[in-house]
Amino acid sequence: MSSPRDRDGFDDRADEGSGWREPAHLGGDSPAERPTGDRPGGPDRPGEGSTAWQPPGWDLPPASPDRPVDQPQTAEERPARGGLLGGRRPRTPGEVERVFAYQGDPVGVQGWAVQHGWTASDGTAPEDAVLAELVRTAPVRATKDHRPAGVVRGRYGALELVAFDVLYASGRYAVPEYAITAAPVLGSVPTLRLSPARFWKHRTGGLVQVPSGDPAFDARWVLLAAEDSPATRRLVEDATVRALLLGTDDGDEFWTTTGHGGWAGGFVAAIRPDGHRPELLEHHARLLTAVVGALAVVS
Repeated sequence: MSSPRDRDGFDDRADEGSGWREPAHLGGDSPAERPTGDRPGGPDRPGEGSTAWQPPGWDLPPASPDRPVDQPQTAEERPARGGLLGGRRPRTPGEVERVFAYQGDPVGVQGWAVQHGWTASDGTAPEDAVLAELVRTAPVRATKDHRPAGVVRGRYGALELVAFDVLYASGRYAVPEYAITAAPVLGSVPTLRLSPARFWKHRTGGLVQVPSGDPAFDARWVLLAAEDSPATRRLVEDATVRALLLGTDDGDEFWTTTGHGGWAGGFVAAIRPDGHRPELLEHHARLLTAVVGALAVVS
């Protein structure tokens, strides 16, 4: 059994530590009392002020002259004001933060909107209040950290549309996780979810499956509705809707919601796990045109 006296296989040296003295600036030793010539491995370094050996980095570097008052400081040198412990230098964002920082309109959606006579907002305008309910009712696992951003509104054919990113904003990160395009409609809409069969279904309690009668379509798409009504039957039996959906990559989900944010009508909406871009917006617009037409609601 080992004890504090054990040396782990090294022989005890009677003179071990006998040449050590406390540095003069920490104790009462004078420079004359410091040991000399006992640096391990060879004689003292030539040209040094003292012949005593000290561990590397023991002495502080010589003080630099004071910075001139009128010399400008860079952003890296300038300390930030405030804080519980006083000023501190601004933190430089890491590579991951720079990559995932939300850029607002990196793929030109708002530029596309302006070219087509649409309007844009940042998601905080009064008319954007309803969008939070669209996020909340979407068939994805949205949290309190998800919010609308990059909103554009305009007309596509016979439909009025609103399109926006669902931004995940938490701490230093702001990442567009989903793209939503929605068509506000004046009439009432049946409660339904139209999703790819391969997708996990969230919040589907109380909904029943409505088959289309087309085995190829039912193998890839699932319609869930509050009831098997004529409107929902028209949706899955519509040849245009089925052809458009069978020609996609099964990456979008559709749902309806009614009476939010002061809007008396409802919404027919599409969502995809992606940030919006012009091609995706036009893709959603084509699909929503077919879906709204099949439901026979007035936009």
